[in-house]
Amino acid sequence: MASKFPARSSSDCARSGRSVRKGVALAFLLALPAVPALAQEAAAPVATAAAADAPRMSGTGSLSGNALALAGDINRLLANGKADAAAEGYKPTDSRVRTLLNSALTLLGTPYRWGGTSPESGFDCSGLVSYVFQQAIGVDLPRVTRDQARQGERVADKSELEEGDLVVFGRKGRVDHVGIYVGEGRFVHAPSAGKDVMVSSLKTGYWSGKYIEGRRIAGSS
Repeated sequence: MASKFPARSSSDCARSGRSVRKGVALAFLLALPAVPALAQEAAAPVATAAAADAPRMSGTGSLSGNALALAGDINRLLANGKADAAAEGYKPTDSRVRTLLNSALTLLGTPYRWGGTSPESGFDCSGLVSYVFQQAIGVDLPRVTRDQARQGERVADKSELEEGDLVVFGRKGRVDHVGIYVGEGRFVHAPSAGKDVMVSSLKTGYWSGKYIEGRRIAGSS
C-alpha cells in the first residue's frame, strides 16, 4: 500500500533532527538556574524552528519520547555542574556579553565537524569560538586553538572567570581545546567528533581536570 505521507530526503530528516535537538537542548538549559535570561532569548528562534519541523517528523518514537531521551543525556552531562540557588539573581552586566552569549547559545545542537567554521558545515572548538566572536560582536580571533589561547588577558583562577571569557584546556601545558564561559561554572563548546555544540561543567569531571586558564578578550566586555 502506498504511503499517505510524502517521502523525505535524508537531508530533510537531518535538518529536522538538528532543529528538534536544539530546541530540546535549549529547553533543558532553561530549567537550569544559570543564564536564564540568555537561554530564554536564545531559545526563541530555534524552538520555533523545532516546532515547525516536529509535525513532519517520521519515526517510531513520539517527539516527547525523543525529547525525554535527549534531555536525559544532557542531564547526565551536566549533572555535576548544577548551579547554586544563589544563581537565581544572575544578570549579564554588559550588552556585548549578552549578545555574545546569545549567539553562542543559539548554536547548541550544531554538529561537531573538524575544521568546521559555520552552522551549515558544523564547528570544531576553535571554529565555534571564532565564529561567535566575529558574528556577535565583530571581534576577529585567530582560527587555531593554540593561537586563540594567546589572545587577551590571562585569567588563571576559575573563580575569577567572567561571562564571555575564553576557557582553555589541555594536558601538561599543551593546549588542545577552547570554549566560551557562560557563567556559574559552565561553558559552551564544540566538544569532539560525534557530539554537538553543548554546555558543560567546569566544576567537576573531565573538563575540570583539563582546565588550563581563561583568556579575557578586549572588546568582549
